[in-house]
Amino acid sequence: MVLIPIVLLLVLRAPFPVLTLVTAAIALLTVHEFLKLTEGYGVQPFWKTTYLFVGLFFAFLAINAGTPLLTTGFFIYAVAVASSLAPFLFLTLAMHHDHLPGAYSAAAASVFAFVYVALPLGFLVDLRQQFGGAILVIYLLLVVWSGDIFAYFVGKSIGRHLMASRISPKKTWEGAVASVIASVAVGTTFYHYALPISSALLQAHLIQKRDGIFGLQTPPLLPIVVLSAVLNVAAQLGDLVESLIKRGAGVKDSGAILPGHGGMLDRIDALLFAAPVLWYYAAWRIL
Repeated sequence: MVLIPIVLLLVLRAPFPVLTLVTAAIALLTVHEFLKLTEGYGVQPFWKTTYLFVGLFFAFLAINAGTPLLTTGFFIYAVAVASSLAPFLFLTLAMHHDHLPGAYSAAAASVFAFVYVALPLGFLVDLRQQFGGAILVIYLLLVVWSGDIFAYFVGKSIGRHLMASRISPKKTWEGAVASVIASVAVGTTFYHYALPISSALLQAHLIQKRDGIFGLQTPPLLPIVVLSAVLNVAAQLGDLVESLIKRGAGVKDSGAILPGHGGMLDRIDALLFAAPVLWYYAAWRIL
């Protein structure tokens, strides 16, 4: 209840460099939690260099501005450069690792921290720069949040058939189905009213015109139903993957930064898989 208004204010009103800076801080906190989890596997990653690499990536993104076509091109270039450099950088560092049998795993952990955490959050930042970016990000959050909420309550009340007992003992197929239905219902309803919602936000001076969805930008209903379902499946996979990583490390939560909710990774694990999916959809519309 405390974080939701702050998140919405950032999405709607924050200048792009400020949004990028806040996302970078979230990325660094999440990377810290992930690297801590890797220690449960007996890995000693390159802490400082990983933080520096992630920070420089978001600093590079912060200078991105212009039309959605230009920002998308810039972002693709940034992702290509960073993804190409990461393995070479950390494997080069691994040559100076004190414990050579652990050198490769240390480099792999740092590279994966960037690919698993920083890149998806970078997709989320660039998504905000697309035409209708504010509406798209809010749509993404609603789809993920509603699916997560319904999966929890339905799974807890009537869930009987376990989905992945070895990874997440409390997740059920009943909860998963309810999650998909909720995401489709909420996502489709929100997108159906995207035009009046955008108009209201524009009149309230919460967004600029390029940040909302107007006129012919609104797609037919069926693609949004499919998109909402795909986003939900991606989000549920993201949640299960994080559970896999935690269970292998022998911990319940990724951290304790959010009292009662665990760590930052526990809160954004679903977004890490869903955000790139929606970015590809948004980029496909303009390319």
